[in-house]
Amino acid sequence: MSYQPPFSITPQIIDLIAQISEKLGRLSVQPVYDLRLRRVNRIRTIQGSLAIEGNTLSEQQITAILDGKVVIAPPREVQEVKNAIFAYDQMNQWQSHLESDLLQAHEVLMAGLLDEYGVYRQGGVGVMKGKELVHMAPPAGRVALLMADLLQWVQGAEYHPLIMSSVFHYEFEFIHPFADGNGRMGRLWQSLMLQQWNPLFADMPIESLVYQHQEDYYYALQQSTKHSDSAPFIQFMLERILDTVSQATPQEAPQVTPQVKLLLDGMKGVMSRDELQSMLGLQDRKSFRERYLKPALEAGMIEMTHPDKPNSKLQKYRKKG
Repeated sequence: MSYQPPFSITPQIIDLIAQISEKLGRLSVQPVYDLRLRRVNRIRTIQGSLAIEGNTLSEQQITAILDGKVVIAPPREVQEVKNAIFAYDQMNQWQSHLESDLLQAHEVLMAGLLDEYGVYRQGGVGVMKGKELVHMAPPAGRVALLMADLLQWVQGAEYHPLIMSSVFHYEFEFIHPFADGNGRMGRLWQSLMLQQWNPLFADMPIESLVYQHQEDYYYALQQSTKHSDSAPFIQFMLERILDTVSQATPQEAPQVTPQVKLLLDGMKGVMSRDELQSMLGLQDRKSFRERYLKPALEAGMIEMTHPDKPNSKLQKYRKKG
């Protein structure tokens, strides 16, 4: 193999791999997640990855789009969500080392958003942070060769998948092979590589944890470029993966508290907030929201009738499913 991405394996990286592997071993003997949790995590994944790129849609709005409902929001942002839903649904059909699959994934993610989708960029591109140029990508004429080398390395390298997927993610962002959509593609492809190694990752919203540490994400990319060694980025991604795996316990599944159970048992058809509070005999609006309404919404057990307008006076609620 002629191409070898520059990275070192530090004691911290080895320790993180050990911790992740231990937790995955414990998860492998636990009951499989229910479909509701998988759906919630997929929504969190999409919301997190797109939010890094500036998409403002909430988890509730993305849920509504997934359910085929009309959401009042910027058309481009709605299209981004629809594309991402389609892309993550197709992931198990793609192979991480195939250029044709990579290009098809970009086409799915960026259709209707970009003129040059599903093909490598034809011009120069830089990574901006506000008005600051933080990375100038290699010239367009080198992209095809660099990507061919990287994908050949993915196919033949024998490093741990946790390391390989993180190295690929960094190298992909460094090359920046497309005119747009590189961030969401890099995160999608690392998720694909992790799922191919261990199917448990199909149910883990790593992108959501990356979004929560967005500044550290960009800092790790910059430090890896500065030192010509992707170890800082590998460590960052493994920390986020460990966070995600640590949360992916049976307790991560939606738990029905006594308050939520009372709410669900009393709901009949479509009901307003006032009707729900009256049904439960509650007067404290804040307590009702924090102990009854919000947990039921976050667990995906009830839904809004107007998810695009969460504070609407016409807002009502109903059971999901």
